[in-house]
Amino acid sequence: MFEAGGGPRAALTLQLGSYAGFVGAHWWNLQDAALRCESEVQEQERKICPDVLYRAGRTLSRQETYTPRLILMDLKGSLNSLKQEGCLCGDTKIDTSVAWQGNLMTHQEDPPAKNLFLQDLSKLEGGMSSDGGFSPRALPLSKDVSQLPTQLHVSQKGHQLEGSVRVWSDYLRVRLHPRSIFMIHQYNDDGESSQLEAFGQGESLLHDPTYLEELEDRLHFYVEECDYLQGFQILCDLNNGFSGVGAKVTELLHDEYSGRGILTWGLTPVIHNVGVSWKDFYRLMNTVLGIVHLSSHSSLFCPLSLNGSLGLKPEAPVTLPYVHYDASLNYHSSAILATALDTLSAPYRLHSSQFSMVQLADAFNSSGRKVVAAGTAVPFPMAYGQSLPDALCSYQLAVPWTPLSSCGEQKDSCCFAQSVVLRGIGKENHISNLPPGSQPKSALHVCETGEEVLGSYLHARCPGTFSTSYLIQGPCKVLPPYPQFFSALLNKQGFLLDKLPSCSTVESIPVLTALQSSPALYNALYSLYKELHQVDVRRWASFFSAGIELYDFQEALHELRTLSQCYKTSSELDESEDEADAD
Repeated sequence: MFEAGGGPRAALTLQLGSYAGFVGAHWWNLQDAALRCESEVQEQERKICPDVLYRAGRTLSRQETYTPRLILMDLKGSLNSLKQEGCLCGDTKIDTSVAWQGNLMTHQEDPPAKNLFLQDLSKLEGGMSSDGGFSPRALPLSKDVSQLPTQLHVSQKGHQLEGSVRVWSDYLRVRLHPRSIFMIHQYNDDGESSQLEAFGQGESLLHDPTYLEELEDRLHFYVEECDYLQGFQILCDLNNGFSGVGAKVTELLHDEYSGRGILTWGLTPVIHNVGVSWKDFYRLMNTVLGIVHLSSHSSLFCPLSLNGSLGLKPEAPVTLPYVHYDASLNYHSSAILATALDTLSAPYRLHSSQFSMVQLADAFNSSGRKVVAAGTAVPFPMAYGQSLPDALCSYQLAVPWTPLSSCGEQKDSCCFAQSVVLRGIGKENHISNLPPGSQPKSALHVCETGEEVLGSYLHARCPGTFSTSYLIQGPCKVLPPYPQFFSALLNKQGFLLDKLPSCSTVESIPVLTALQSSPALYNALYSLYKELHQVDVRRWASFFSAGIELYDFQEALHELRTLSQCYKTSSELDESEDEADAD
C-alpha cells in the first residue's frame, strides 16, 4: 500500500502505554514544528537529521508522505477522534452495500467531540472526512516542507487546552502511518474495570500469539525497509502493566535484532501523595520489575519523571525556575519530558554524529551500569545577548539542570560518564568577545569556540569524568499545541529579559540536557529495594495471580539490589556494609 525508504542510521520508536503516548505526542509535535522551521540557517553537521526517526512514503494516490517510524501500543478509549488506522488511509474504499433485503435497524453514535485546537487544525489543512466534516490531520505531510500549502507554515494560534485534553490524541498534530497504532482492546484506558494494572498482565499479552504475531509483523514492516537500522528507542510506562509489555518487547528485540541499540525511557507521570493504598504497592512493584527487566534487555535504560522519588510516598515534583506547570496535568508534565527527550536523543540523530545508539550506550554501561539518570534546564537560563561563558560562570556551585530521574538532588556533580547537549544558542554568543588587553573573567572566557566553552565547563565541574558535549544552534520550537506555561520573564526566543514585557508568547527556547551514569542512582535504586524488602508482598495475591511468580519477584528484588551496588562510591562503602548487615 505504501512505498517507503528508511533514511540513514534509522531508528524505530515504540511507545508503550498511555503516558508514553502523552510524551510521544509532544515529542512528535516538537519535531513537526522543527521541520516546518528548518529553512533557518544551521551548520549541517550540528543539525538534527529528521530521517533518523521519520520515513518517506507514498499513498495509493501517489501523494508523498513523511511520517514517524513508529509503533504505539495503547488501550481501548485512548484515541478519541483519532482513527485507529492513523490518518493515511490512501484511496481504499470500503463497500458498505448490504445484500440483506429485509428490515434494518440502524444505530448511529455521535463522533467524539474535538477540542478547539483539532477543529482549527482541520480547517487549516482543509481535510474533509467521510461525514462531510473536517478530518484532523487528514493531509499527508511531504518531506519537502517548501511544497506544503502556505498556510501550513503558519503557527497555530494559541489555545488553552488544559481543560480539554483527556488523552494524548487530543493534541497530536502529526499524521501517523496505518501500521503505527496497535490497540489492546481487552483493557480500558479509563474507568475502574478491565485495567492493565499489573506487570504480569502486560507480560501475558505478548504470550498471546495474536498480539505477538501482530507486533512482529509491524516490526518487520518498518525494519525491512531501512537501509541501515541503528536501533530502537522505547518509551514505556513504568508504573502500570505496560512495564510488563515493555519487558517482553525489549526481550524480543534483544533476541531478534542482536547488535542493534535499544534505548529505553521508563516513564512515570506525577504521582499525587494522598496516602498509601494497594495501588501504590502495585505501582512500586511494577516499577521495580520494569527497571530490572527493561535494563536487562536494553543497551541503556533511563527513568524519566518529574516526581522527586518513585517510592510508596513520592517526594514533591521538581520545580523549574521559568516554567509554571500544573503537576496534576499529564498534558503539562509530559511536555517537559518530551522537550528533554528531544534534546537528550540528539547525539545519535545529528547529520554528522560521532555516536550511534550502540556507541552512546557503550560509553555509559561499563561495570554493569546500564541505568542512567537525566537532567534538564527548560529553558536554559541565559539573558538575551549574554555570552555562553558568562551564563555558565553563574553556575559554579550548582549544575544548571534539574534532575528528571527521581533520584533527588545530587550532592556531588561528579559522575562516572555523561553526555551533555546544549541547543538554541546563536553562534554570535558562543564565546566572549574580549576587548584587546582586557583581563578574562575565567578560563571559559579565553576559549575560542562554543564547544570548547561547554567542554571546559564540564571538565572543571567533573575532572576525570568521561564527557561528551554537543552544541547545536537550532533551538527547540515550542509552537502550539505546546502549553504556554513559561515565565513572563522570557522573550519569544526563550531568553531572560531585564524587565517584564507587556505580552510575550514563547515560540522557541534554548535547552540543556545531561545524561549521566550517576552515583545518585545508588540511593534511588536501593531505596526502592528496601521499601519492598521490608514488607510481605504476599498480601497482594491478586498482583501475582496476573502471571508472575513470587519467586521471580524476589529474584528481581535481588537483581535490583545488585544493580544499585554498581553506582556506589568509596564514600558510601561503609554505610552500605552496615545496611547489608542489617538485612
